[in-house]
Amino acid sequence: MSVQQSVASDHQLVRLLQIGVVLEEVVEARAAKHADADDLDDSIRAFLREAAAESATHRERLDTLVDGLEADTIPFDEVKLLVEQQYEADQDFDGILYDQLCNEETAYKFYDDLIAAVEESDADFGLDRDHLLSVLREIRTDEKTGVEEVTALMEERA
Repeated sequence: MSVQQSVASDHQLVRLLQIGVVLEEVVEARAAKHADADDLDDSIRAFLREAAAESATHRERLDTLVDGLEADTIPFDEVKLLVEQQYEADQDFDGILYDQLCNEETAYKFYDDLIAAVEESDADFGLDRDHLLSVLREIRTDEKTGVEEVTALMEERA
């Protein structure tokens, strides 16, 4: 399923929102895991904890949209376990920051593409289009801010 095309149905919208939920779950789990690393600078630890909390909020907002379309999502604990088993990023400062930057940029691009796909669609959704776009735009703005914050942290350390 591609975000390159307009969203044509509730079913397609649900699947795309579920991708967003999983993306947020991955970001949340990885940021929380990295925040627990030993010898981590306090500013980086605080940023990562904030990023994990923000992703949890995004996930909850997306879950609410999915619930409005009467669909289910994957439980966070299942995704968190998979993330812990699959990904073991380097625990040095640069590796953690590059990982977080990649996560933030991926999320920003996903929401940017999803917004464009919904805007291009003439389908009637089971959700209010203005509310849907408002939520997605707010999340995209948060992700853009996250990219900027990680970049600033990386520049400080350079």
